[in-house]
Amino acid sequence: MELRRTLGLFDVALFFLVACSNLQWVATAAASGPSAVTIWIIGALAMFAPLSIAVVFLSSRHPDEGGLYVWSKRAFGPFAGFLTGWTYWASTLPYFPALLYFAAGNAAFAAGSRTAALTSAPAYFIAFALAGLALATIVNVYGLAIGKWLSNSGGIARWSITLLLIALGAAAWWRFGSTTPITTETLRPGLQLKDLIFWSVIAFAWTGPESVPFMGGEIRNPRRTIPLGLALAAPAVALIYIAGTVSVLTAVLPQNVDPASGVMQAIGQIASRFGWNALTPIAALLVGLSCLGSAGAWSGAIARIPFVAGIDDYLPPVFGRMHPRWGSPVAALITQAVISAILIFLGQSGTSVKGAYTVLVSSTVITTLIPFVFLFGSALKMHAEPETPSTVRIWGGKWTVLAAALVGMVTTLIAIVFAGFPADDDPNKLLAVAKVIGLTAAVLMSGTAIYLIGRRKAAERRSHTLSHS
Repeated sequence: MELRRTLGLFDVALFFLVACSNLQWVATAAASGPSAVTIWIIGALAMFAPLSIAVVFLSSRHPDEGGLYVWSKRAFGPFAGFLTGWTYWASTLPYFPALLYFAAGNAAFAAGSRTAALTSAPAYFIAFALAGLALATIVNVYGLAIGKWLSNSGGIARWSITLLLIALGAAAWWRFGSTTPITTETLRPGLQLKDLIFWSVIAFAWTGPESVPFMGGEIRNPRRTIPLGLALAAPAVALIYIAGTVSVLTAVLPQNVDPASGVMQAIGQIASRFGWNALTPIAALLVGLSCLGSAGAWSGAIARIPFVAGIDDYLPPVFGRMHPRWGSPVAALITQAVISAILIFLGQSGTSVKGAYTVLVSSTVITTLIPFVFLFGSALKMHAEPETPSTVRIWGGKWTVLAAALVGMVTTLIAIVFAGFPADDDPNKLLAVAKVIGLTAAVLMSGTAIYLIGRRKAAERRSHTLSHS
């Protein structure tokens, strides 16, 4: 069936906002101290800007459904395309439980002091996460015409909570001064191993521009809408990360920041100092809604990867079918929802299993970065493609694209190397490295096996069809 172009500029801009930003990273950055502000800026120049240029270039020339799956396929062949899509899809699934746990923890602030029991109750986190996952899946099953309203609401909520956080931080700084000293000395980033590992985390946090092109076939005038939407969202994303981190540090010392709820922690403390306690539950609801918007956005976006793989016959044909009424890849949406639901239970099913789940999430960082090697590689290979009247011209032309792809490729490779290093407090560093390498190898090998099996079955189906024609 023909894809329905239901996403306009407003939808795309808000989608980019929720896909390219994450309040968890604001809290994580604040916990590392003021130097994180400098690292945010370096990360924007080394990852976000090059990635945005590469995405605008590739989506302008090839605005097809599937995004980086299709770009890698065009540049390096079907196997590279499938492996790019597979690693991206597989490594994104653990993101949903982590995101929804974060939403649950922050939403608990809405009930004030009565939430002490909730924050230590696994049943609450499981129920909230499953409900959030079900909502994100159901609205996307009804198609992007319905699903976009969840991501749109999340984008508006994220922007609103950021403005509130910045306003409170500015008021607290003006009235009481900054709790955390922010000086030239504290802004200088360290160069120890733990600092370099953190740099790789920040590089990963700046990803997201690649998300919207997965739905290129469902965007109105994608060659123009994607670049404009990204241009509108980019300043807001930078403000969320940089000004948001400064605002948290204004209220809380780095060593006291809770990475799981640092944003609400800062808002709660500032509001309490001013006697504006009524703001805390409102802020908590906005944080929860922004996270649900992210879940809805990512659920809809990554479902297009198995959909395109199903069209290419590398997955069972059911994955390549859109619902005849709603125009959604139902098989892909349900499959990834089931896998994420299993991961939600693993995350709260006892200490040993929870520990295994933590390893699973942390070890997917390398796997998540692998697709960006192919993305920047695709831009490098296709950077000299001639322009057409319908493509968006990038200032500097092919040389800008070439420079951006090279910078992005180097940043990605460095981030992959440092992401493989274990934390300083890891009791068994060799085992930690082995787990990361083992899981990465397992994802790559499973993707290779699925590709080979799918290709063989597709050949058998074509042979069977020809023999009966």
